[in-house]
Amino acid sequence: METKVESGLGESNVGTKVKIVDGKPKRKLKWKSILAYTAFVGPALLFFLVIQIVPFLMGVYYSFTSWNGVSSVVEWVGLDNYKRIFTNDKIFYDSFLFTTKFMFAAVIISNIIGFGLALLLNAALKTKNILRTVFFIPNVIGGLLLGFIWQFIFVRGFASVGEATNLSFFKLPWLGDETTAFWGIVIVFAWQISGYMMIIYIAALQGVDNSLLEAARIDGASNFTLVTKIIIPLILPAFTICFFLTISMAFKIFDLNLSLTGGGPFNSTQSVAINIYSEAFQNNRYGLGTAKAIIFFVVVAIFTTFQVMATKKREVEA
Repeated sequence: METKVESGLGESNVGTKVKIVDGKPKRKLKWKSILAYTAFVGPALLFFLVIQIVPFLMGVYYSFTSWNGVSSVVEWVGLDNYKRIFTNDKIFYDSFLFTTKFMFAAVIISNIIGFGLALLLNAALKTKNILRTVFFIPNVIGGLLLGFIWQFIFVRGFASVGEATNLSFFKLPWLGDETTAFWGIVIVFAWQISGYMMIIYIAALQGVDNSLLEAARIDGASNFTLVTKIIIPLILPAFTICFFLTISMAFKIFDLNLSLTGGGPFNSTQSVAINIYSEAFQNNRYGLGTAKAIIFFVVVAIFTTFQVMATKKREVEA
């Protein structure tokens, strides 16, 4: 019920209109809504500002200083840190190159395995729930612990299997050579994250209308045609999410890299995250390390934004 109440003010014939909604003034209802929104959103927004925005802005400030992370004196150096990174920091450039190559390999392999497992476990299998749990478990294990477990497997387990079977694959210096160490990290990352991607793909596959698939089978479509022409176009939003997650996770890899190789041999497998950590907390060059982190943030943001825009465009076309 909505009514209007007018009150006259002498002979000036000026009226004040107040809207009444369900017996209450509209202004009171508006303020009540604002208070309700503030009560629900306010704490989360406050924590986001304190934990994310404020440290980020402080990091931007420190990237223009030569602060060592301990001293109370913070010296402003302007763009010197950024000039040093772009002109005289080969190790950072090499770590960026390694991280980029790792990202491409890890994203492709993780999503192929995750999507393949989703197709397999979306079928009418009696043990599909158990298998889903088994494949998801590696994602629950902490990265450092997982890295040390796989370090033991690569160094001791593979060596023992190689001696018993005489297979050259198990005799490779998996963590002692630049090439094999790279693929060793990719294998462990894909093994850990594929189960997580599998769950997202399964959720998308369960939304596909089976009548479409049955109609395609009646028309003579093969399984390959079903997957490439019907299933994949229908679940492209899941690919957008999985690509975004795997790209960001692969770029930010730290714990697996640290526990498996520590960036070795000779910094050949050093990720950007380890390089930033070493610069800031081991070399006590916090300002320089923060400048590297800002550059890293910008590159990852640009890359992930481009990926989301590209895959979203494919969703619309499909």
